[in-house]
Amino acid sequence: MLAEEYLNFKKVLEQKGIIFSFSGYVSEGILFALGDALKQKMAIEETDMNTTKKVFSVFVEQVQNIIRYSADKVTGDVGKPVELSSGMIAVGQEAGKFFVVCANVVQLSDMERLKERLEHIKSLDKEGIKAFYKEKLREDPDAESKGASIGLIEIARRASDPIDFDFIKVSESKAFFCLKAFI
Repeated sequence: MLAEEYLNFKKVLEQKGIIFSFSGYVSEGILFALGDALKQKMAIEETDMNTTKKVFSVFVEQVQNIIRYSADKVTGDVGKPVELSSGMIAVGQEAGKFFVVCANVVQLSDMERLKERLEHIKSLDKEGIKAFYKEKLREDPDAESKGASIGLIEIARRASDPIDFDFIKVSESKAFFCLKAFI
């Protein structure tokens, strides 16, 4: 029964075109290791270098967003302070394109601001995204940002189609957030 259950899980991933996936707690070290494995997999498949670079770049941005903004974190001290953030990341192929999808829990209080930002980015064409990116580079980072406030724009810049995203409320204070970008 155990093998059947996990074989079915593997088949579902394959049916969705998933070639690479991770679910659990991530850190910068895990990001590096996963990114290396992804690049090697794409090299073995002789994926175009430009496509590989874009997929890798979107993958890194997505995992960094999980690390920085996941509302599901564990902290501790193992000889040094450690913080791990929970989320999911998957890379796959659909309709002849690669996609990178990530998901993690966010605070419900952050959901509306994030949704508005993503809707704005999604509404822009390629030139609009480029202009918005340049505008954001000249500004100071958002007060709530744990980075340069351009990660989502970077993802949209590298994507071949408008980004796709969704939220679902999972508790009184949290929502499950999912973002998908095609390359």
